[in-house]
Amino acid sequence: MSINFLISQAKLIQEVIDAHAPEIEKLDQEIGDGDHIFNVQRGIKLVIELEPTIKELPISQALNQIAMKVLSGIGGSSGALFGTLFMTMAKGENIDEGVDYKKAIEIFAQGVEAVKQRGKADVGEKTMMDVLIPVANCLQDGVQNNKEINEILTEAVQVAEKGMLSTKDLLATKGRASFLGERAKGHIDPGARSSQLMIKTVCESVIQK
Repeated sequence: MSINFLISQAKLIQEVIDAHAPEIEKLDQEIGDGDHIFNVQRGIKLVIELEPTIKELPISQALNQIAMKVLSGIGGSSGALFGTLFMTMAKGENIDEGVDYKKAIEIFAQGVEAVKQRGKADVGEKTMMDVLIPVANCLQDGVQNNKEINEILTEAVQVAEKGMLSTKDLLATKGRASFLGERAKGHIDPGARSSQLMIKTVCESVIQK
């Protein structure tokens, strides 16, 4: 994982998120605050705009600058949670010596755990954690079982979709959706959908290489 990789992935994610923006906005208007897609799009744009500033930095410093920019530049819970993800990844052990796919998976999983603690959310609560936690577990299991990277990422794409779809039948315990009770059922969580799209985009990009 390099800075060039991070920026190229952000640009791919931007294309996919922009293409699905009306869908995600509709999901959020149904059960959320209606600002999720705006915050996600703003966050991606801020990361891409950092390219000239971070392209020559060690990966730890680059990730930390991304975290700071996301934390300060995005409103709502998205900024705090994605900022926490990148900030934790920036603290990964020895990452400035090189980040192969196993190390990338390790620091991503550490980041997801930090987001879980920050947001006080777990699987089954109709949030983006219904995607991120199963994906992190899937990636780690793949490494531990010595699977090929393409197999690991293919499974992660499937797990992300399953997690996203599972939110449709869940009661929400966080955010505005939690006040809707049973009315939140039947709607996919917008954060889970945007997270699933990001995971799918990155994994499929790496698989193609």
